[in-house]
Amino acid sequence: MNDFELEIKKLVVKTLNLEDITPEEIDSEERLFVDGLGLDSIDALELGVAIQKTYGIKINAKNDDLKEHFASVRSLARFITSERKELGA
Repeated sequence: MNDFELEIKKLVVKTLNLEDITPEEIDSEERLFVDGLGLDSIDALELGVAIQKTYGIKINAKNDDLKEHFASVRSLARFITSERKELGA
């Protein structure tokens, strides 16, 4: 398992207070919303805020690709990495 993906999984579990699941139980390709992990729009908002604070990136709600970026842990990892590179982090 990729260390950065595990870090994101831990952030998801901690931020959303997921008591019934451990970070290691989340598959990196598993859908985060509706099917899969079953998160909802409120969870997306909370997770987005946590990601912005933790990784120092801006998330534009008007970004057409945002839904795809938040589709899975792996897609989130790619998105965060890309955004941090643009910031020179």
